[in-house]
Amino acid sequence: MSDQAIDILLVEDGADDATFVMHAVEQGKFGARVQIARDGEQALAAIFGAGNSVDAIPIVHPRIIILDLKLPKVSGIEVMRRLKSNPHSRSIPIVVLSSSQAKRDLEEIYELGANSLLVKPMDFDEFGEAVQMLCRYWLRFNKPSKS
Repeated sequence: MSDQAIDILLVEDGADDATFVMHAVEQGKFGARVQIARDGEQALAAIFGAGNSVDAIPIVHPRIIILDLKLPKVSGIEVMRRLKSNPHSRSIPIVVLSSSQAKRDLEEIYELGANSLLVKPMDFDEFGEAVQMLCRYWLRFNKPSKS
């Protein structure tokens, strides 16, 4: 897989939330190439392939990772910890998508290097609008450190 094979890595185990995000991305007409990982283990494998070592070089460099915190196998916190502690992947933007607004969670994700937190809206239309704004910024306006 080439370094720019995907624009968005969506790491979400909830089928409904993944469908909502995908629908919003399609409706926004961003032309984004999206890959879905259903757990933290799949997310790390999507980025690093079989080599999940601490200093592994990513095989893909998505323009953004949209990351749920509560994931099976490897938690979203651990995925972020591994990505942000690796000098080869720390520049990949991570937006945490969570239903949690707990102060402890907020402090931890920002200490680990999250670029943003999007609290999952309960309303379908509001959820779609939030995802489209997120994609508009990260895919159209943000200038990544790596091309």
